[in-house]
Amino acid sequence: MEVVAAIAAWAISSACRNVPTGSLFAPLCNRGVNVDELAARLSSGAKVYGPGSDVFIEATTRWSSLDAPGINVVVVPSVESDVAETVKYGNEKNIPYLPVNGGHGAIITVGKMQGGIEIWMNSLNTVEIAADGKSAKIGGGTLSKTVTDSLWAAGKQTSTGACECTSILGPGLGGGHGFNQGRYGLVADQFLSMNIVLANGSLHTIDENSDLWWAMKGAGHNFGIVTSVTSKIYDVESPDWAYVVYTFTGDKIEQLYETAKNHLLKNGTQPKDVVNYSYYINLPDVDPNNTVVLFYLLQGGVKVVDPEITNPFVAVGPAATTSAAGTYLDLPAWTGNGNADSPCQKVGLVNTRFPLDVETYDIQAQRDVYDLFSKATHETPALNGSLFLFEGYSLQGVKAVPAESTAVSYRGDNLLFSPLIIYPPGGDELEKQATQLGEDLRQILHKATGRKNMHTYVNYAFGTETKEEMYGFEDWRQKKLLDLKNKYDPDRKFSFYAPIA
Repeated sequence: MEVVAAIAAWAISSACRNVPTGSLFAPLCNRGVNVDELAARLSSGAKVYGPGSDVFIEATTRWSSLDAPGINVVVVPSVESDVAETVKYGNEKNIPYLPVNGGHGAIITVGKMQGGIEIWMNSLNTVEIAADGKSAKIGGGTLSKTVTDSLWAAGKQTSTGACECTSILGPGLGGGHGFNQGRYGLVADQFLSMNIVLANGSLHTIDENSDLWWAMKGAGHNFGIVTSVTSKIYDVESPDWAYVVYTFTGDKIEQLYETAKNHLLKNGTQPKDVVNYSYYINLPDVDPNNTVVLFYLLQGGVKVVDPEITNPFVAVGPAATTSAAGTYLDLPAWTGNGNADSPCQKVGLVNTRFPLDVETYDIQAQRDVYDLFSKATHETPALNGSLFLFEGYSLQGVKAVPAESTAVSYRGDNLLFSPLIIYPPGGDELEKQATQLGEDLRQILHKATGRKNMHTYVNYAFGTETKEEMYGFEDWRQKKLLDLKNKYDPDRKFSFYAPIA
């Protein structure tokens, strides 16, 4: 199959040689890649795949099928220089390229990349712990579970995303929330240095002495392809974690979130080893006619979540309770973010998010979005698999980093909300309905903040957000980002994922 795919790609390339640049058919011809020519420039371990091969299908299948990029060839780098050579080749042939790690970037702006090369980073997946045990060099395609497991085996840990099947760098370049951020800060806050392929195809090692360093921690997708990163790591102080999850029916919304606001969040002073997740979700076995709430409390350093934390929520009156003890390695599975769970399955569904960063819960808004979400997802069965995520991480490590020191824009916000609208592709009307629902839910919450400007988390962005909403409204931030973009990527080669320009 790979031979046939290579011949097909060669045929397209050959047929296009005599097509004028301004021809109506020129955009089609730009998709042509001479596979043999490209492969000859790469290391002996690199692979190049065309449509029809099993690897091509695996590499190009994404978590969300909406506005997926159009891929003509997949390059699997074996060494970091393969990435640089692929970028140079794309530049010479006027062919766009897009790096891919876990394939969970659901933002619709990636759909603007058509007829291009996917650089599938999954073979750059090593974790090398430094001799002093204070840092680790992590390959650019390494997934979170590989990082966590490798470090844990050595008695170490760091900040990673909550989901096992996303990469360390996908979330990290946009900030990167996670269970350990109360202790250590965001994923991006751990970066010490990185190897990066710039838009001209040159490979560089940069650190805090580079003017680009600031932008790579929060807006990094816009400036290059990170082939490896060296990050801070830490001793595991206690392996123990515990969790409890309560199931609440919809009549408990006001009391539940009032309790969370006053007893747990407490103006952003949540204990550093306590994490709170909650979901609005449809569970017919609990309530066939209405959405319910799953409310998680997770705590590190204990075998049972502290009763001082849990008792106020028990008093609200859950319909069901589940609890367990384990280690940090269990957190993804406990919260539904493990490799076996639905967020890690690529089954052709549309998964769109509409994120909002806020300071606190507005109780009436929690009721309003519950009512709208429950009504809409029950009236339209295709949307019934959707959920609404409310993330309440501890914040001490995040807020210890000065806000102006990185491109992460909204460190002062305490909560991350996001409706996740899930549905099988079903035509323009369903897509329009689903998108409108997600935006309506977000706007209810935004209006309740009393803010003029909407704060959104770039890694969850739908794709219609403004650059100010993703990267901050301060004039100096936007100017600094644009100046760096003009310096390092004047031709806008890296402008498919949440572009700043």
